[in-house]
Amino acid sequence: MRSFKLIAFLFFTTSISLFGQQGGMWIPSLLKGMNETEMKNLGMKISAEDIYSVNKSSLKDAVPHFDGGCTAEVISPKGLILTNHHCGYNNIQSHSTVEHDYLTNGFWAYKMEEELPNKDLFVTFIVRIEDVTSKVLEGVTSISTEADKQKKIQENIAILSKTLPKESWQENQIKTFYDGNQYLLFVTETFKDVRLVGAPPSSIGKFGSDTDNWVWPRHTGDFSLFRIYADKNNHPAEYSKDNIPYSPKHYFPISIKGVQENDFTMVMGYPGRTQEYLPSYAVEQIVNTLNPAKVEVRDIALKVQDGFMRKDPAIKIQYASKYASVANYWKKWSGETKGLKKANAIQAKQRFEADFLQKVAKAGKQAEYGNLLEDFKTNYSNIKEYALARDYFTEVVMRNCEILTFGYKLYQLEQILNSKGEQTFNDKKNNLIQALEGSYKDFNAQVDEKVFEQLIRIYATKSPKQFLPTTLANINTAELTSDIFKNSKLTSYSGLKELLDGDSKSVIEKLNQDKGFVLVKSIAEAYDKNVAPRWTEMNLKNIALQRSYMKAIIELSPKSARIFPDANSTLRVTYGKVKGYKPSDAVIYSPFTTLDGVMEKYIPGDYEFDVPKKLIDLYNSKDFGQYGDKNGKMPVAFIATNHTTGGNSGSPALDANGNLIGLNFDRVWEGTMSDIYYSPDICRNIMVDARYVLFIIDKFAGAKNLIEEMKIIKTTPSKNK
Repeated sequence: MRSFKLIAFLFFTTSISLFGQQGGMWIPSLLKGMNETEMKNLGMKISAEDIYSVNKSSLKDAVPHFDGGCTAEVISPKGLILTNHHCGYNNIQSHSTVEHDYLTNGFWAYKMEEELPNKDLFVTFIVRIEDVTSKVLEGVTSISTEADKQKKIQENIAILSKTLPKESWQENQIKTFYDGNQYLLFVTETFKDVRLVGAPPSSIGKFGSDTDNWVWPRHTGDFSLFRIYADKNNHPAEYSKDNIPYSPKHYFPISIKGVQENDFTMVMGYPGRTQEYLPSYAVEQIVNTLNPAKVEVRDIALKVQDGFMRKDPAIKIQYASKYASVANYWKKWSGETKGLKKANAIQAKQRFEADFLQKVAKAGKQAEYGNLLEDFKTNYSNIKEYALARDYFTEVVMRNCEILTFGYKLYQLEQILNSKGEQTFNDKKNNLIQALEGSYKDFNAQVDEKVFEQLIRIYATKSPKQFLPTTLANINTAELTSDIFKNSKLTSYSGLKELLDGDSKSVIEKLNQDKGFVLVKSIAEAYDKNVAPRWTEMNLKNIALQRSYMKAIIELSPKSARIFPDANSTLRVTYGKVKGYKPSDAVIYSPFTTLDGVMEKYIPGDYEFDVPKKLIDLYNSKDFGQYGDKNGKMPVAFIATNHTTGGNSGSPALDANGNLIGLNFDRVWEGTMSDIYYSPDICRNIMVDARYVLFIIDKFAGAKNLIEEMKIIKTTPSKNK
């Protein structure tokens, strides 16, 4: 392997992006050099040291990973954090009942004693980042098979995670970058006492709901407030009434001076996963085969759930979070496919590959890299049917039909008994009973029966037939559905507990007499036998090819190439400018929306576009306080060229001085392709304006107790005081 010092050299000294000048998700500890220069050229006033430092407080100390899937930011010296409404949605829902519906009506704690604890909610801060590549890869290069290499790497990571220095309350996490060409250590602190402080009603926090999701113009006040609590030493601790508000190393001042087009913007957060360096063969498969299949499954499930949710308020509460989760990527995959086609991403990849082969030849590297693309072509052709079957199994059995998901968890429990014995089986059984209690709380058998009938038909007719079990051959889906939902004990929590009551022998006997479990077992066994081993084998080949391809791209690219690592749920910095865009012919979008647009979309009684009466009154009286702009408008949201993805939800949007100006919550639909192919022409991230957040907290909710603990940087007083 080429020395990573040279890789780092290329990484830092480049100045022109392969993906557009403002693309990229950069590691905060590695900003000095090219990135810092580029950011200053775009308008940044602070330094790389202000963003990431281990010797003093810096911006990274105010940006925790929220609940493992979103981002948050600390906005007060008392541990108050801001994240998206949709990131806090599960916790808001968990406290909601028909009598106290915080999803519909919102929630505000006007005293700290009123803040609500949340089971299992956590936030994680980065303490420091170190390169441990050589330690992770020690003893790996001499291993011949990819599976054994990966096993050795994981063994090394496990040992290093335990032995590398840290404080007793901290954790070590090691993540891979550049497709296995670099490994970084993240020393972290995880706080587990995080309490709900405030959330607007869904008619603000989820305004536009699924219709507006992933689109622009957007008018959603997508925010919620939590507070981190710590022990008396300001260290992480489990929930206790004796805990005190966390005292942060840094918190963000909030600027209400306003945002203008072409202003510098920076977003910090934990983007989940991107695949910017996939070959054209992979992108073609995603566009034409895999995304359409996944979209179809979710489209059907969503239509069924939506029909019930519109008729029954209790079902709406039960399914609100699940529906939003399913809808999120359903719409994302649709927009991604559209964007990749519009940007001619496959053709762009092919041009890049042709240039790559020329560089290979010029460097005399044919023996090392000359067959990479042909190997990709062969392997993606071979894996196609297996990848499709895998996506159908994942979407139908594991994600979108709950009775199948419950059954699959029990199937996994049976496998644990066979592989690890009675004691482990009993431990896992008890954990499963406890874990599924919450799932059944939000389960409605009537809804799931209709979902099951639709999705099992899709699975039996659309998944590659050579991989299906005989139980799905020539089935009558209506009869199968009726039989299972009348006779399976998986349709209720009491039934589940009845199935799992007793020793392992009696449990397994009962499971294998349950019609729901028997069906799931037949599907899972066929998948485990016919699909999983071959997919794993071919995917390991792709992993090895991708690692070599990434190494070759870095090695053969000119010094002018900006090559950033794919997202992997680690802290990243992305930067750009506030800009509108042109999504299609004769359509041009400005980068700002206001409360006027909320009123234009207002549909009384509609669960997506209703507006609270108090917000209407504030709008009609133009009572925007200090948060309105100089034109007498109330700003709501804005867009910029920051390169974001899932996981950046809740990320702070910062100005040139590192002040909070907004809260990232989405991307434009046409630009969701940025996970695979970033285009500065149409890729835009969407942020709720900090002024709208403060306006809702202050003027709408009257939570001045929260406003008073923030540091607000004010503009020159205007006529809207």
